[in-house]
Amino acid sequence: MVSLDAGVALELLHGFALFHDDVMDGSTSRRGAPVTHEVFADQHRRSGNSGESRRYGDGIAILVGDLAFVYSDRLMTDVSAEAREIWHELRIELNIGQLLDLIGSSRNERRRTKAERICRYKSGKYTIERPLHLGAMLMAPQRREELLPVLSAYGLPLGDAFQMRDDVMGAFGQTAVTGKPVGDDLREGKPTPLLAIAMERASSTHRTALNVVGRERLTDAQVADAQQAIVDCGALEEMESVITRLRDEAVRSLSSAPLTVTAKTELELLAMYVTDRVN
Repeated sequence: MVSLDAGVALELLHGFALFHDDVMDGSTSRRGAPVTHEVFADQHRRSGNSGESRRYGDGIAILVGDLAFVYSDRLMTDVSAEAREIWHELRIELNIGQLLDLIGSSRNERRRTKAERICRYKSGKYTIERPLHLGAMLMAPQRREELLPVLSAYGLPLGDAFQMRDDVMGAFGQTAVTGKPVGDDLREGKPTPLLAIAMERASSTHRTALNVVGRERLTDAQVADAQQAIVDCGALEEMESVITRLRDEAVRSLSSAPLTVTAKTELELLAMYVTDRVN
């Protein structure tokens, strides 16, 4: 039952992050449907209520996220001290990652080292590494020193690859598949490794198309020009190579891991899924 509660807690925590992320990014859709703050803002407008519809929608979405956060924490009440420590670290890292993402976007951060750090803390650690740590501490806290380094050797590179795949979809994904507007990350000026690589490799012509990313409301034509620049300078190809390398690194780490054959098989399948996904 504790492991089931922990799984539900992680889902609720992820929901909390998405509710707040959509508000911070000013997103309009997720999975092909209007986001929560847009739904309630529209409801406010149609009802003719007092006040600003946007602020009302944002406030409701933030509170829904807060409730998800609180309920996720309640589900972790009965876990061991070791698991609770991991749970706290996971949540701190998630919030730090979101802060770094906001700061990076506001400063048009394009340095690769900075973008990779944001990538890791924004999503990589809390999506892959820390949930594995949490599971280990729920089921075998006495093996902490043995298991956590092994799970990090797998989880960190795969977590980075997971977010980098998300970045590729954010720049090139089609709305019908991802459920989000085309070029969403380019419109927001996200400080991604993909964009950092593009700026490193860009010619003066490429830079003209890339310099507008995140600095103004991009037209569809500007998004298309930025996408083409990323392709033409070889950044997309390099990003795909990095994702493959990180996935392979994660899978190789399992060969000497003190895990069951079944666990290794499932983790390898997970690695393939998160790096090959299209939505």
